[in-house]
Amino acid sequence: MKNNKTFFLSILLLLLIENVIVAQSNTSNPELNKVVDTDTKRWIDMFKDIHANPELGFMEVRTAAIVAKELKALGFEVKTGIGKTGVVGILKNGIGPVVMYRADMDCNSVQETTGVAYANNKLVKNRAGEDVPAMHACGHDAHTIWMLGIAKAMVALKKSWSGTLVMVGQPAEELGEGAEAMINDKMYEKGVPVPDYLFGMHTAPFPVGYISNGSGKRMAGMDVLDVTFYGIGGHGSSPQVAKDPILMGAAAVIEYQAIISRAIDPQNAAVITVGSFQSGIDNNVIPGSALLKLNLRWFNEQDRILMLNGIKRINESIAFAYDLPKELYPTLTMKGMAYPLVNNEVMVDKVNKALEAVIAPDKNIKNIPAVMGSEDFHHLVIHNPKPVYDYMLVGVANKEASEKAAKEGKMFPFFNHNSNFEVDLSSIPLGVTLGTTALLEIFKK
Repeated sequence: MKNNKTFFLSILLLLLIENVIVAQSNTSNPELNKVVDTDTKRWIDMFKDIHANPELGFMEVRTAAIVAKELKALGFEVKTGIGKTGVVGILKNGIGPVVMYRADMDCNSVQETTGVAYANNKLVKNRAGEDVPAMHACGHDAHTIWMLGIAKAMVALKKSWSGTLVMVGQPAEELGEGAEAMINDKMYEKGVPVPDYLFGMHTAPFPVGYISNGSGKRMAGMDVLDVTFYGIGGHGSSPQVAKDPILMGAAAVIEYQAIISRAIDPQNAAVITVGSFQSGIDNNVIPGSALLKLNLRWFNEQDRILMLNGIKRINESIAFAYDLPKELYPTLTMKGMAYPLVNNEVMVDKVNKALEAVIAPDKNIKNIPAVMGSEDFHHLVIHNPKPVYDYMLVGVANKEASEKAAKEGKMFPFFNHNSNFEVDLSSIPLGVTLGTTALLEIFKK
């Protein structure tokens, strides 16, 4: 099978030659078309507002308030503060299945460089109280607006479906903690119906008008963890009387990669990334500790355990090599995690068939390989007796930007988490149409 880059590049080059990158928003459902046409300007204005006011994980107070207000106005029973800042809206509409739709609300600590008029230029406080840049560099602002637009459409189309619709505004997806936080806060014991089906959509950097909705493994598992090396501080001119945690951490960064290259089966996909190395302040002071922030990606539990155990052994071996006492051995703090995301084949096929009313089948790129990106979307249901879900990727890249990238031999004009990640505004109404069409089909017996 082709790798991700070759596959997507060939798709984009083909589109460039044929010049057929077109966003379709009309369906064979005139009532849905009317709702979308009527409310598109409002949704785009709301999108710009949320984009200009991004909030980090578990701090989505303003965004959550917008979600709660909009859902209440539509007649949903609304529950707030689940998993700290999570919002759930419940709409009962007769006898039928319980269908849950999820959108995440948090942003990234990224300084935006898109140049759009509604970009955020304010620093925000992170959980450590530090001032950091903030940007919706993964499209969660679009996810939130899609959900609100879909909620409006589903209310307008109540005669077309029967059952219970549950809308979830989830916090802290980027931390890998939000879904489990809502579950641990006993969401289902607080009156939220247990879903028969879970559906959601995520922005992707391919052109507007294209989606990817395939079955089976779609995304990798993930662990988020912190490693702290402890040393003995001292003057930079006298390293012999200190124990330098920066050197320890630097050695660890290199050694971790040997786990991937020499311990993981080469035919298995796994990643260890050190996303942050924090230590010291002054030029001439050896600090007392060094913090490494790690992110792991994997597809099977055996590789996950191998990586975690390997990291622990490397940490301890470095401490031993530096002749540290046991009380100064490194600590490892597990934070968020997610299991691999595996779409249900029957549900995917059902949704894809309905979406042919919105986009042509050849614009649904189903057979892309699973990506190393991760999600905690499915953690809303994986502990339930019926963990049936479908998570779909929706292209949000501008047509001209995609064509330019293809001419330059690039896979995409940008990637998720990049500072130039930009949601083309035409994808807002299209996402609402796609999501509503999918939900209406899921409600059918």
